[in-house]
Amino acid sequence: MDLIHDDLVSSGVDIVFRSNNVSDGKNQLSSLIKLPDICIIDLDFFDKGIMKQLRELKSHYPTLKLIAHSDMDNQKIIKKLWEIGFSKYVLIGNDMKKAIDGVVNGYGKCNLTGN
Repeated sequence: MDLIHDDLVSSGVDIVFRSNNVSDGKNQLSSLIKLPDICIIDLDFFDKGIMKQLRELKSHYPTLKLIAHSDMDNQKIIKKLWEIGFSKYVLIGNDMKKAIDGVVNGYGKCNLTGN
C-alpha cells in the first residue's frame, strides 16, 4: 500500500487519510465534513469479519465509491463485493490510478484481472 500511496500522490491524487482497518477508516470518515470521492480498501481476507465490516461501511456511507484491492482472484469473493456495492476490484500489481480514473469517470466495474 505504501507504493500505491506514493504513486497516487506523485500522479496528483489527493489522499485524504490512511487507516489500518475498516473500523478506523469509518471513524476517520465520520470526522470529515466532505467525504472523499473514493475509498480504496486493501482487503485482508484472513480477518473473518471483513465482509460484515464492509457491509457496515457501505450502509453508513452508501454514496461512497469503494475500490477493493487484494491478491485473491476469486469470483465468489468478487461477486460478494459487487453485491455490497464496490465499484471496482483491483488485483495487486494492477494499475490503481487507472482503476480510480475509471470509477471517477463512470467506466463501471472491472473484470477479475483488474482491467
